[in-house]
Amino acid sequence: MTELTFSCTGVRADRYAVGPTLVFRLRITTPDDDTPVHALALRCQIRIEPARRGYETAESDGLVDLFGDRSRWGSTLKPLEFAQVPLMVQGFTGRTETDLVVPCTYDLDIAASRYLAALEGGEVPLRMLFSGTAFTGAGGFRVEPVPWDREALFGMPVAIWREMIEQHFPGCGWIRLPRATMDALLAFRSRRALPSWEATVRALLDEADPPDPPSPRRTLTGRTAP
Repeated sequence: MTELTFSCTGVRADRYAVGPTLVFRLRITTPDDDTPVHALALRCQIRIEPARRGYETAESDGLVDLFGDRSRWGSTLKPLEFAQVPLMVQGFTGRTETDLVVPCTYDLDIAASRYLAALEGGEVPLRMLFSGTAFTGAGGFRVEPVPWDREALFGMPVAIWREMIEQHFPGCGWIRLPRATMDALLAFRSRRALPSWEATVRALLDEADPPDPPSPRRTLTGRTAP
């Protein structure tokens, strides 16, 4: 069986993609430089492993809804699924590099997006798992499975994630809501003649937690001004 080794050498945000997209650069090697690999049909699973990094106080506060209080993190910092994508790799001998294109979501109902949104810096600890089929052989053709234990560790800079999100949602985020909730929000906006969705949400927040009234001003005589 051909022993394949995988590593990730970098990542970038795709500036020209329709939606948020990361492009990981993969390096694939074989120990035998004489046996060609005609093609690879891969299944790639990417997981976030939160226990492999430390967190500032502000970051841990943003992760409470995912992992609970920091005192519980010894048992709650479980891996989060980030993506599953297929990949076809063209033929090579010895070593090749290829792009792994990963469409992303900024839906804060997804655990991985909530985790990433809480980070302020550093790296995102990723584990990339590979399986699939290899088509190999010199002077012939052989079909081999790619073993399930093929993997690569990679630290993705948080700055790359933020750059990608800023390209598609500059200064914004978004939340997926059920149709009935959207209809109710639209009716509320129409009744109040509010100019935007931001104004609609702010109006609801103000009703739920009205701002404190301004403190009375005092004049030079010490009397309270109206």
